[in-house]
Order: sequence, then C-alpha cells, then structure tokens
Amino acid sequence: MTKNIVLAQGNGGQENAELISKIFYKHFKNEILEKSEDAAIIDGGRLAFTTDSFTVSPIFFDGGDIGKLSICGTCNDLAMMGAKPTYMTCAVIVEEGFSVDDLEKIVRSMKKELDVNQAVIVCGDTKVVPRGSVDKIFINTTGVGVVQKSGISSNCVSESDTIIVSNQIGRHGATIFANREGMEFSSALQSDCTSLWPLVEKLLSEGIRITAMRDATRGGVAAVLNEWAKQSAVCIEVQEESLPVSDEVRGICEILGFEAYNLANEGTFVLAVNSEDAAKAVGILQGFEEARHAAIIADVTHQYDGRVVLLSAWGSKRFMDLPTGELLPRIC
Repeated sequence: MTKNIVLAQGNGGQENAELISKIFYKHFKNEILEKSEDAAIIDGGRLAFTTDSFTVSPIFFDGGDIGKLSICGTCNDLAMMGAKPTYMTCAVIVEEGFSVDDLEKIVRSMKKELDVNQAVIVCGDTKVVPRGSVDKIFINTTGVGVVQKSGISSNCVSESDTIIVSNQIGRHGATIFANREGMEFSSALQSDCTSLWPLVEKLLSEGIRITAMRDATRGGVAAVLNEWAKQSAVCIEVQEESLPVSDEVRGICEILGFEAYNLANEGTFVLAVNSEDAAKAVGILQGFEEARHAAIIADVTHQYDGRVVLLSAWGSKRFMDLPTGELLPRIC
C-alpha cells in the first residue's frame, strides 16, 4: 500500500482491490459485505441494495452523460443480482457557476433512464460548493431493487457454467478517452452506456439458469473474471478470438498500449450460465440491439484455481491478470 492515495487505486484494478480489502473491508467487515457482489442482498433475500458515485470527465460524452450514467450504473448493479430496480436516491454536489441549463439536461437524462427501469427517485440531497472545490458536478445514486431470482452470486461459479459477454467490450473507456483527446472516427464510436434490466428480465422470464452476473465497469471484463475465479476458486479459460471488440476500440487500445478486456464498460455485462442454456442465452441477448454482439467467451475448469487463462488462436496460453496502473481515471 502507498502512504498516500494515488489515481490507480480508483480504477478497478489490482491497486483498487488492495485499497478496498486493506482499508474498507478491514474496518467494515461483515458477512454481507464480504460476499463482494454488485449489490447487497438484504431483508431475508427479498431486496437488493447498492450505491455508486459518478465523477466522469467529460460530463457529456458520445452516447450519454453523467446523469444517464448515474442511473444506468446503479440500476445495472441491482439487475446483476436478479433484482428489478425500484426506489432510488440522488445526491448531487455542484460547483458554483455551473450552468443551470446543463444541470437540467443531466436531470432529464436521469429521468429517461428511470422510466426505462420503471424506478423512481424518492429522496435526495443537493450541495453547492465554491468554485474549484469540485470539478463541475458529482452525483451519487443509491438503489433498492426487488429480487426476482434469488441465488445469483459470483461465489457460485462452477465447471457446469459457460461464460458469456453481452456486447462488444471496452467501448465506454475508449469513448471517454477519445472525447477527452478530441479524436474523431469515420464510424460512430460511442459509449455502451445503457440500462440492462430489460435484458436481464427477458433472460429470467425465459428460464435461463443464471449462476452469476456482473456489470463490467472499472477494470473491465478482466476484473470481473478475476474476481469470479478467486471468489469461486475456479479457473476461467477465455478464448481470445471470441472476445467481441470493435475496430475503433482495437485502434485506441493500440494507441494506449491497453487490452480491450481491461477497459471500462457501462452497458455490457458478463454472465455465468448453465452450459446447457448458453446458446439459448446468447440468442435471447442478440435479440436486443444493445446486445447484438453477445458471445460465449470462456469455460470454467479447475486447471489453475483462482486464475484466468487467455487462450490464443495459436494454442498458446497466458494469464489474464487484474489490470494495474492508472489506466483511464474519471471514466465513471
């Protein structure tokens, strides 16, 4: 651990995991928290409960804005536990001098995503701080959802499961970088920011046997798979050629020296489903525009328990570890 906080400790990778475990888990330790899920299951398994803060820069980006992101991010965490988003809070910290028109635009985006999820804001808080005390606007949202399917957990992944990703990976992180740097593409690269509950609801209604789900935000697909491998004491073997990556994201990864599976997503999730249901699950997901690139990407074994292995088309193997370093700060 460093003596002072560094940007890398907020980016969903190895440093972030170390900070959480050695500071927050150390002092807040309890049975619910230690499950390390996207949302806590409370009230005897009836409710899911989660919170998230949003500091993205720029606050308006291709495919969304900080308002849309704040609702999608929290509602998606509930959906990943098989819970329908229902009630939410909204806390906003606004810098003195911020545009009222921009604030209303952000709130309109929030309302649009609330309608998609059929959720409502029921309480909140607003703070205005002196110019320079915060970068324009920060938002915190907390959500409560009603569990529709119990037992979904990243601690239960096993050899009977197949791993699926719902869409092309890395688009949010790549978009934020491109917008910051003023990069333009001939095709329309934009964030995958979207609400995932409609997709999850369809999977549940079709009887797909889901073991685990995770919104692949900070740290990307690599962070999700490494967390699952450790929590469930399994090895996840990823077929590198099966990972869906757009040409634009590949290009930005070459510029940055990153891997697409380390970049953040805000509307792409990873699923572990019973292997017998995998093909059906992919077909259901591909029926949604926001999941038309859904693909099977990995099997679960016990070859290297607690590790993720990347298998190339040429038969070589390497470990897919948690990302390290700063990557892209302020992406959500």
